[in-house]
Amino acid sequence: MQHDPILFTFFLVFSGAALIATLALAARQSMLVAYIVLGMLLGPWGMAQVNDATLIAELSRVGVIFLLFLLGLNLHPQQLLRLLRPTLLVTLGSSLIIFLPSLALAVVFGFTSSEALVIAAAMIFSSTILGLKLLPTTQLHHQHIGGLIISILLLQDMVAIVILLLLQVGDTQGTLWRELAWLALLLPATVALALLGARYLLLPLLRRYDTIQEYLFLVAIGWCLGFAELASWLGLSAEIGAFIAGVALATNPISTFIAENLKPLRDFFLVLFFFSLGATFNPGMVVELLWPVLLLTLVMLVLKPFAFRRLLATTGESDAMAREVGVRLAQVSEFSLFIALLAEQSGVIGERAAYLIKLVTLLSFILSSYWIMLRYPTPIAVSDKLRRD
Repeated sequence: MQHDPILFTFFLVFSGAALIATLALAARQSMLVAYIVLGMLLGPWGMAQVNDATLIAELSRVGVIFLLFLLGLNLHPQQLLRLLRPTLLVTLGSSLIIFLPSLALAVVFGFTSSEALVIAAAMIFSSTILGLKLLPTTQLHHQHIGGLIISILLLQDMVAIVILLLLQVGDTQGTLWRELAWLALLLPATVALALLGARYLLLPLLRRYDTIQEYLFLVAIGWCLGFAELASWLGLSAEIGAFIAGVALATNPISTFIAENLKPLRDFFLVLFFFSLGATFNPGMVVELLWPVLLLTLVMLVLKPFAFRRLLATTGESDAMAREVGVRLAQVSEFSLFIALLAEQSGVIGERAAYLIKLVTLLSFILSSYWIMLRYPTPIAVSDKLRRD
């Protein structure tokens, strides 16, 4: 009997994830790293049981979208504005501090000027998934550190959108400025549309049928993915569209119910994300890029915490708070993978530069997750003392 390839792939991913997560918990290891290792084992350069990780990578992005939607559900619009103002200088300053050494290292290792620029740009971002997945819910939604991390990550996403625009329309300066001006108009228009749509359409419907949980679940998913698609179509990112959709509902008590019910769906897709990250690992490229990968990863893990700590201290944050935020944002971002993919497809960088970004992202994910788990409270901490939901 011929098996269904999609069903077989899902069987391998989630049955394997259940097994390896059990082993990881018993050995007090990171479950996120376990999912990455599973992708390495079953991917094209491992046992080749999952030969094409493209579908899984595309599906896994939905997990990032749901993650941002759930964050928005817990963040009041006025609170968001209050958080973004003091972290703007921190975000831009840290981006510059990280960009310049990364650019110099890329040039030293023989990459072309355009490749060095893309590599340096990809290094400035921190992971939304790792930064928030390893933050306990109490700290994420009810403590100041959660607000700081969210605001920095959101501002980084906006910088990433500008870089993606540069890659897409960098052929003429006039086109670029038109795109940026259009972006400046679209973002507040999308926020206004979400707030008005939630107030006059969505919330009345949810209040009328609030006893039918299936309906609430479907409408919430439709609202999230609808704004994600709208934002993507308008030239923003789907992740930012989902976040805006969540913020628009944050003032209503029903947001708590929606958030709780969507968490399992979010985790389903995030498992796919970490698996796909491991499945794209090519051991052959490691040999060729070993020293650039190791050195650039080391620089990120040292420089990012230092930059965030110093800059947050200038805004009046305590040293302990600033240090923890820096450690939690020390890794390279999943957004960097999108930048590498688009840059390679457009011919701006070659395969070698694209793999350097991928490998630094992968290694920084693994090392950063252990650093956070061993030192700070997380839902999956190695120590019982640090394990918090």
